Amino acid sequence: MNLNLEGKTALVCGSTQGIGKAIAQELAQMGASITLVARNKSKLQEVHAVLSTDHKQIHQYIQADFSNPAELKSKIGEYLNENNSPEILVNNTGGPAGGQIIDEPYSKFMDTMTAHLECNHLLAQALVPGMKESGFGRIINIISTSVYVPIPGLGVSNTVRGAVASWAKTLSLELAQFGITVNNVLPGFTDTVRLEGIVKAKAAKTGRSEEEVIAAMKQETPARRFGKAEETAAAAAFLASPAAGYINGVSLPVDGGRTGCI
Repeated sequence: MNLNLEGKTALVCGSTQGIGKAIAQELAQMGASITLVARNKSKLQEVHAVLSTDHKQIHQYIQADFSNPAELKSKIGEYLNENNSPEILVNNTGGPAGGQIIDEPYSKFMDTMTAHLECNHLLAQALVPGMKESGFGRIINIISTSVYVPIPGLGVSNTVRGAVASWAKTLSLELAQFGITVNNVLPGFTDTVRLEGIVKAKAAKTGRSEEEVIAAMKQETPARRFGKAEETAAAAAFLASPAAGYINGVSLPVDGGRTGCI
């Protein structure tokens, strides 16, 4: 099975912590040169310093804030003027704070749509021409199992994640003929900073302790545990590899069996 990414470059968003960081590290171990994208420069430098260079790769980073798509577009343009276009794009952005959908202001939907759908789209538009030229491309979107089963209390996130999944499926139909695949990875309960925030919010809302909330969440999962960021990264890395060239337009849960649909 060909998992070799030597000679390839991956642009990985939200790559200073959690799942994004784990994906960047996994792709580097497979031989890819990594361009990290996130808003915190010091954290970018920390991750950049620990990426594998066993395959003589050269890693880079771009400091950009996904709440400002104009800035992101400008910085990606500058990057592409000085570098070959990456063959692999990993779209990954932190979700919004939870809340009942009926109570959410319209502005929160728009802000979340900007950070997720709009930024995903402008990155794809910037990188797809280079993917077409090379005859190899991978667009991998890290979304959520809410694409299949909405998660109570995450109204805005559920809505926008669903929109991203629909965008990705449509894009997959258009790009497959060029050797470019578009797939989604749907993390379940994964041991990250994001999950810590969800646990704290649930505890505050219900009056239960965080330990009780965690126990209940694990009980919902057939595996009876939270996932590791590295486990989601492994799924994304496989989809990025040459071995996954005929997998296109899918949404793959990495959730210990929790999602209640086939």
